[in-house]
Parts: sequence; C-alpha cells; structure tokens
Amino acid sequence: MARKLAVVGAGLMGSGIAQVAAQAGWDVVLRDVTEDALARGVRGIESSVAKFAAKGRLTEADAEATLARISTTTDLGAAGDADVVIEAVFEDVEVKQELFRTLDGLVKDSTVLASNTSAIPITKLAAVTSAPERVVGTHFFSPVPMMALCELVRGHKTSDATLATAREFAESTGKTCVVVNRDVAGFVTTRLISALVVEAIKLYESGVASAEDIDTACRLGFGHAMGPLATADLTGLDIIRNATENIYAESRDKKFAAPELLRRMVDAGDIGRKSGQGFYQH
Repeated sequence: MARKLAVVGAGLMGSGIAQVAAQAGWDVVLRDVTEDALARGVRGIESSVAKFAAKGRLTEADAEATLARISTTTDLGAAGDADVVIEAVFEDVEVKQELFRTLDGLVKDSTVLASNTSAIPITKLAAVTSAPERVVGTHFFSPVPMMALCELVRGHKTSDATLATAREFAESTGKTCVVVNRDVAGFVTTRLISALVVEAIKLYESGVASAEDIDTACRLGFGHAMGPLATADLTGLDIIRNATENIYAESRDKKFAAPELLRRMVDAGDIGRKSGQGFYQH
C-alpha cells in the first residue's frame, strides 16, 4: 500500500489529516505558503498528540514516532513523490483549481489527487487536470483526530481504482467511509447540515426561539451531539456562509440561501469560536 502522503494546507483540517495519517504510519509532508502557518499547524498537532498520550490512547513512543513522520515545507514541489495528495486550502473554487493545475504537473502519473472540500463539486477541480480520473473527494470532519467519518466523493470521471485508493487511505487512518456516487454540490453531509443550520438561523433571526433552546431541541429531541447553532460557531460562520453560497450557486435551491443574519454576522467578524463571538460568546 502507498505510504507517502502530502497535505497542502496546514490549517485545522490539513494538520488534523496529517496527524491521523502519521499516527497510522504514513510518512507525511505538510505544506503551506508561510513558515508561520506551518508552525501553527505543527503546534496544533503536537498539542493533540500530547492529549492522546496523556489519555493513554497513544504510547509515548507512538506519539514521538507520529511527530517524527511529519515534515513541513513551503515548497509545493515536495508533493512530487507522494502517493496521495490531499488539498485542504481555503474553500474557494479558483484557489483550489489553480492548486490542482499546478499539482497535476508535479506529481507522479500514479498519484491520487484528493480534495477535502466540503461543498465544491469534485468535477470542477478535476476538470483543470490532465487526468480527471485520478481526482477524488476525501471530506474529513473536524476535529479530524476525533471524528470517525470520511465522505468519499466520486467526480464525474473518478475511476474505481482512485476511489478504492482513497478508501484504503481513509480506512487506514481509522475512518469509516461513506461514498457519494453523484457529485452534487455539498455532497451528503454538508447539504444536510447546511439545510439544518440555515433553518435554525431563520428561526433565531425571526425570534421564534433562543439559540440555546433551538440547540437544546436538536440535542434532546434528535439525539444530536451538538445543536446546529453551536455547530456553526465551532465550524466558523464564514465557513458555513461559503458552503451554503457554493451549494446555492450550484443548485439554485432557496433553502440553501444564506440568511441575512448569517451574512451580517460574518461582515461584522462575529464568526464563532475563533473570533470569540458567534451565536454564543466564547
């Protein structure tokens, strides 16, 4: 089995993917555009691995080995000899397409190119490459070391072999996979959570119920681990807005249109936990 992974983007998702792959024995190169971004990503990985070790879920030796398997670079060329490359950069189709164009000319013919996008159709990313059959979606969930799911997305031309390699990789990191066979914007999980979050925001916006009561209703009534507004704060309201706008742009389904309150909160910088204020104060 392939054992060299390149992760492009050292943010919360990229660093999490790098961690679980390294824990599973993959040699990982983590790439970002600045040394500061890489340092933040590595600090996050070190903190997460330390927590696993403190709880006895990793031995000290395994924790040290995990960190030793991860190298960092600002050079995208370092992805050239990877067996699998996972893109985890900003959720913007043009940014991602430019990256896939570049990667297409760098990597081996046998390399699988994967995207961690939560809403952008994989076919749009694959179309800018010379071999769209080797492009696939590998949508992990945050925080990656804790969440058991990986959503595999088949683009219009994704081959069976590419999908099988993506599944083999994800399962090697301990994830359970679901397969999205038709490349609709938002796939399965983002469409479901976006529809729920949008409706929850509309209920809150119109004064039907408080944020706390809406979330309590979903936790206790539906058995959700976290309510939709708390989930939006954790994910980032900017991320939620971008995801809903991507789905709406593709589908023209009004249930995915971002509510005015969501757009204004993002404009104001109240984007959830990372800013200290969202639907809740953090």
